[in-house]
Amino acid sequence: MAFAAQTHPGGQEISSVPGNTESLTPSAVNRILMEFMIYFGRAVVVFYPVYLTGYLGLSISWVLLCMLMFTWWQKNRQWKDVRIGSAIDLVDNEAHVISTELKTSLQMASWVHFTDVEKVNWVNKVLKQVWPFFGMYMEKLLRENIQQTVRMSNSALKMFTFTKIHFGYKPLRIMGIRAYTHEVDQREVILDMNISYDGDVDINADVNAAIKAGVKELKFVGMLRVILEPLVGQAPLVGGVTLFFIRRPSLQVNWTGMTNVLDSPAFSSLSEQSIIDIIASIMVLPNRMCIPLIDQIKVDVMRFPLPRGVVRVHVLEARDLVAKDTYMMGLVKGKSDPYTTLRVGNRYFKTKTIKENLHPKWNEVYEFVVHEAPGQELEVEVYDEDRDKDDFLGGYNLDFGEVKREKEMDQWFPLERIAHGEIHLKLQWFALNSDPSLLKESNAGLSCAMLAVYLDNASNLPLTRRNAGPSSYVEISIDKDVQKSKVVYMNKDPAWEQGFNFFVQNIKTQQLTVQVKENEKKTLLGVLNLPLSRLFSISSMSVDQRFQLERSGANSQIKLKATLRILTQEQPPPKIPQTSPPNVKQQTKAGGNTSASTPSAASAAPVASVSPNSTPAAASPVLPDVPPDGTKETSSAQPRRNSFLAPETSNPSNSNMRRYDSHSLLSDNSIASSRFDLTDGAAFPEAIRNHQGSFGEINLTVRYATIRNKLMVLVHSCRNLFPCSQNGTDSYVRVYFLPDQSWRHRKKTHVKKKTVDPVFEEKFEFDVSLAEAQTRKLDVAVKNNKMLHTRERKDIGMVTLDFSQMDLVKGVSEWFELTLPGLMSSGTRKRL
Repeated sequence: MAFAAQTHPGGQEISSVPGNTESLTPSAVNRILMEFMIYFGRAVVVFYPVYLTGYLGLSISWVLLCMLMFTWWQKNRQWKDVRIGSAIDLVDNEAHVISTELKTSLQMASWVHFTDVEKVNWVNKVLKQVWPFFGMYMEKLLRENIQQTVRMSNSALKMFTFTKIHFGYKPLRIMGIRAYTHEVDQREVILDMNISYDGDVDINADVNAAIKAGVKELKFVGMLRVILEPLVGQAPLVGGVTLFFIRRPSLQVNWTGMTNVLDSPAFSSLSEQSIIDIIASIMVLPNRMCIPLIDQIKVDVMRFPLPRGVVRVHVLEARDLVAKDTYMMGLVKGKSDPYTTLRVGNRYFKTKTIKENLHPKWNEVYEFVVHEAPGQELEVEVYDEDRDKDDFLGGYNLDFGEVKREKEMDQWFPLERIAHGEIHLKLQWFALNSDPSLLKESNAGLSCAMLAVYLDNASNLPLTRRNAGPSSYVEISIDKDVQKSKVVYMNKDPAWEQGFNFFVQNIKTQQLTVQVKENEKKTLLGVLNLPLSRLFSISSMSVDQRFQLERSGANSQIKLKATLRILTQEQPPPKIPQTSPPNVKQQTKAGGNTSASTPSAASAAPVASVSPNSTPAAASPVLPDVPPDGTKETSSAQPRRNSFLAPETSNPSNSNMRRYDSHSLLSDNSIASSRFDLTDGAAFPEAIRNHQGSFGEINLTVRYATIRNKLMVLVHSCRNLFPCSQNGTDSYVRVYFLPDQSWRHRKKTHVKKKTVDPVFEEKFEFDVSLAEAQTRKLDVAVKNNKMLHTRERKDIGMVTLDFSQMDLVKGVSEWFELTLPGLMSSGTRKRL
């Protein structure tokens, strides 16, 4: 795995440009002075009582007593606030709170949380019945194979012997199985098994005559993916079985004997991490365990198939992080020294650390090979760097299946398991192609291709001992990216059977270097240099053969397969707007007459059904650009009347824009109760009431993530909003997921100042099932953050989305017209 880091510096208040002197902006000076005054005031509050106590000759015990009472009061106050907040949350949404508490406090099976996961009690009964025989098989495997491998790994372990092997009476349990049949190829079946093992194993071993070691208990939790492919028309109907862990499993070990020291906090994480690393090297992607069932199946194809693609992750910035650094016993809050870690399976990277910044900017780029999408996840975690232990600042997991579907994602992700904070990531999906004409090399040091290498075996390696072959391993490298194989002990014809992936920046100059080395003395047993230009000149961009080793024996050869693929960025799929059926009729009331819209108007944009309680002015039956008589209105620009800006061009047309009226999807009562605002009962400002023209448009993306069971709403931007001042509008977007209407369920974006075309790019997530989401509605309102009169309503425009009319799984990403209850656009007024 390789990555490239961009060197774009983050913006700071203090700027330094070559050739110019450093300058401070007035806002930065004011902020520094205010922080200094606050710190100084807090220091006076803390140290003045100490000075006064010494001046009056009082005992220091009074100071300690006051500090103890203040600490007790602060803790008690925090406890009361948490209790009151929990009570309010319980009253607002009792079912959600109880469900969340059950999920966090109880280790329930996965089929309780996910409807598409099935409980398999019959499989657990079978495992319980065969568990004693599994213990007999493992005892034989450990004594005959593992014991011999441990002895050969180090000269100090020549006397290593298992003295007791017992796998206990508690069998492995499968907490749920999810089967994929529709999302995959017709010739394969994919199963995801949630495995949990809390066993009473008892394994003892003698390292030598003086040292004894053992394991008493073992806890193991992970998700095992089983792939049955290919499906064939002969017994046993399945060509082979592939097993691997998508993510690193969790492990807890209770050591005995001399290894009991590993149970201490200083060594437990180290020992368990080492075991997890060993498991990851065997069964965590890209490593797999393969079992062929018919002779026609090639093991190398099963064990190391070509990846699905490559994801390029841009770690741009974060904002509103939690301040973990405090001074003077927490009375003075500092900042944090954040850095970000990224993990995909067994691959791990860490960004640079930004000192004392709650809004850090990294601007670094990393690249990951994706083998399973959906399935593999990007695990992002933010930490505050400290001298002793780094503090956790939040994390977020993103399934690569979403990136593959969207092709490119550039948005803010909320940090979870923390009070607040967001991280800005840009993710790009790259497909793997064998067409040389698609090669585009980057000048920024980013990869243009990927090389997959399957290391099979070697033959006739030179002997390093009299009667035994060498203990050898292989180093495979491209420039500074060096990867090592496992060690095969005492064999002149070793078989490694491992796969490796490399990123390529320049095909013409880079080459693959393969070095076979002896394990103990690190002496070179043979070397192979393979220029990547040779692969690029082959039509299939792949070689699979035996190569003669240089600087080795006369007949020493190594067998490997190398496949080169070009990285091509795929474009996002076109967003197809949903259209209403051609026979949908739209009605409008004008002087008691009812008229139906033309078919062209009906097919131009989807129209929501009109509520019986809607007033004639609230309905928006036809498009403003097409009058009821079917003739086109003049296309000349109409000035905006009664606005605070100079006249400008009016409504832009967009064929992908969907028009919903706020009252056409909900009744008057539900709309009034869904907007929790102190000014809801007030009238709109006079400028808005007299406005003739569009109130603007908002760009939204609504999609249901079936893997995470969450509804995602992305607020991208607005355009042509109503100008509330000469400098534009200070706007933000408020979202309600109806019927949740309380202030705790309200979601807001950040305020964008002095613009009528704000860009938000913020995402909101709702924990709800797909069936329930299709019965609910989304209430979106664009509001002005700074009104001239506080008693006037802040609404600039509203739109309500009925999810029963949308395909949430496919997703909708369109421009929606903003309207206001009781007010009409200029086009509607003209027709009436």
